[in-house]
Amino acid sequence: MTDAKKDFWDRVEDVQAGMLGLTSDGKLVPMSPNVRKAPDGNIWFIAAAGEDIVNDTADAAKDARFVVADAKSGLYANIEGKLAHVNDKEVLDEIWNAVASAWFEDDKQDPDIRLLCFTPDRSATWFTTTSGAKFFYEVAKANMTDTQPDTGYRADLTF
Repeated sequence: MTDAKKDFWDRVEDVQAGMLGLTSDGKLVPMSPNVRKAPDGNIWFIAAAGEDIVNDTADAAKDARFVVADAKSGLYANIEGKLAHVNDKEVLDEIWNAVASAWFEDDKQDPDIRLLCFTPDRSATWFTTTSGAKFFYEVAKANMTDTQPDTGYRADLTF
């Protein structure tokens, strides 16, 4: 039996981008997720002052959604939870990377940097194989044996 929650967190680490938004307005914006080295059950985002999603979470955590469709990690998920604006220099130092650096003129010291913390509650999640060769093998085998290809699994997760 696969540990779907462990698989989820392992794969989120490899996701390059997803769509994040508040459930109240239905707008989703592309964002790059970050997970701490010692997982804390949160997905972190580096954002900029003035963005709607930053302004809307400045005073209180809000219901939010993070949607992932990432072939490289084999993770496809509709994740629901709470999104909050957080000031935590230690987390920012830990998750800072070259991608974030490219967006901010003064690097990690840029005064416009805002840290968002997404705490998942539940997720409809699909895990697929990340190997192209395995995928084509499973499709060929399924066609020859008149069975369904084994290319992954689905799990409803509660965090």
